[in-house]
This record gives sequence, C-alpha cells and structure tokens, in this order.
Amino acid sequence: MPLNGPLRKEPVFNDELPARILCGTVSIKPIVTKFTETSAVFEDGTVFEAIDCVIFATGYGYAYPFLEDSIIKSRNNEVTLYKGIFPPQLEKPTMAVIGLVQSLGAAIPTADLQARWAAKVFTNACVLPTTNEMMDDIDEKMGKKLKWFGQSHTLQTDYITYMDELSSFIGAKPNIPWLFVTDPQLALEVYFGPCSPYQFRLMGPGKWDGARSAILTQWKRTVKPTRTRAVGEAQRPCHLYDLLQMLFFPVFFLAVLLTFY
Repeated sequence: MPLNGPLRKEPVFNDELPARILCGTVSIKPIVTKFTETSAVFEDGTVFEAIDCVIFATGYGYAYPFLEDSIIKSRNNEVTLYKGIFPPQLEKPTMAVIGLVQSLGAAIPTADLQARWAAKVFTNACVLPTTNEMMDDIDEKMGKKLKWFGQSHTLQTDYITYMDELSSFIGAKPNIPWLFVTDPQLALEVYFGPCSPYQFRLMGPGKWDGARSAILTQWKRTVKPTRTRAVGEAQRPCHLYDLLQMLFFPVFFLAVLLTFY
C-alpha cells in the first residue's frame, strides 16, 4: 500500500476494481522488499510466486531539451518558474510558460488566467517582483508542494488557491463581501457553489456580461444531460391514505392530552 497521505495523489476511479478485489483476481500488497527469479517478497513476509511480468509504474522525469537550463531549470522534477509561469532568471519578463502546471481542476481555465496575467505583464500593466523575491517565492511554494503532493508531483497545484492568486494579480478575483451587498444571490452561489471559471469574468479586465447568468444556471446545465425523458405526474394516493393523513395530528394531540391529564 502507498505511504502517501490523503489527497497527495490523484485518485483513480475504476468501477471494476472493487469487484476484482472482492473476487480475488486483484490482490493488495504492501511494499516490495526484494525479487527472486520467479517471485516477489513483500514487507509483511508474504511471497507472490510464479510472476509472469513486473511493471514499474515509476512515472517520468521532467526535461526541456529545447530550452537552456538557465531559462527553465528542472531539479528533481522541480521547475523554477515564478507562479509556474515566469522564469525569474531573465533580465526582462519576455517569456511566459503557459500550462506547465497540474492543477487539481480544469486545465483550460487555469491556462486562461495564466495567459491573461502574462498579457498584463508583457504590456507593463503588471510588474513582477525582483529576481530574489521570485526565487524566494519559488522555494517556499516548492517546499509546500513536496509536503502536500510528494516528490513525483511537484507540478501539482491546488486549483482554487492558484486561480484566486492569479485572478488577484489582474483584478479579476470576485469581491465576495461586495457581492453580498450588491447581489446576495450571486454571492451565495460564488461562495458556496462550485469554483467555476465564470466567476473570474465577473469583474476586472476581460469582464463578461453573461458571467452572472452562467453562474446562476450552472446547476441546471449540470443535471440536464440526466433528464433524458419526460416523467408523468405521480399517481394520486388513495382516499384512505388521505384520510389517515388528516386524522394523524388530531389523534396524536388527543393521545398526548390523555397521557398527561
């Protein structure tokens, strides 16, 4: 079994796996301690005999041979990019890397906000910190990622935190207190509903007039594919059921009175 804590790895959903485990065609084993010519020995002392093949799911190392190391350094799967976008080593911010994050959410909205911020930086509407400040931020974030996601997932990024951070740089982060004052219905949906990308088009540059309607109707669009047929009205219960329902509260009230008096 893996030693990673909850939420450190991406969950894998397979409807058939639980049934395979129950019927014994898939076995859950602890860490492998050694291999012999035909068997595997596990940490708990059990041995799995007559193995046909072994698949090492080690993943991949990150490398960018088309770029110099001075632009994007990859150290033990760690990428030195400020906020996952800007190389801090460049004298001027003339390069932005879009999409080099594994967000725990939708990839396209993440890349969209990255590109919007990069466009602001390129036009001098937003100014990046100094090189030292960017490197300090990279080291701090990398330490947190190693703690949260492990060595093999240093590109992993928390979706909501990352989107809020990027949108705040360009003034597109929703102002929840102001929304509660001006539009309580929308504020409730933004705060308690899903973090859909429409909310980053409510205000600031790139504002979209249809964002509010899209947010308030997102649940309708979510359940619409499941409504594949029109269901008729339910049959009316029999009159006896109606009579019993009408008599329940009077009888209950009378029983209480008789009990105490």
